[in-house]
Amino acid sequence: MATEFLHDEAAHRYTMLVGGEPVSFLEYRDHGPSIVFHHTVTVPQHRGRGFAAKLVEHAVDDVERSGRGPITPTCWFVAEWFDRHPERAGLLAAG
Repeated sequence: MATEFLHDEAAHRYTMLVGGEPVSFLEYRDHGPSIVFHHTVTVPQHRGRGFAAKLVEHAVDDVERSGRGPITPTCWFVAEWFDRHPERAGLLAAG
């Protein structure tokens, strides 16, 4: 099944679609010089397949490519994702 990532800047939301169906969402707040990733959720029937981790990786890559950031993860899942990917710690806000 095809995987697609959408970024709705007006809604401050990333969405992951699998086979055209939304499976995971990441919401953020854009504070100009920094971005707060504050909520990640996977649709219950799609949990346990690694979709949220793939979506976080996509969103982090997008922030890095666009030169936005740094990222402040207030969502526990995003914070744990960064713990598992220390090579990406340079994108985190100091604190």
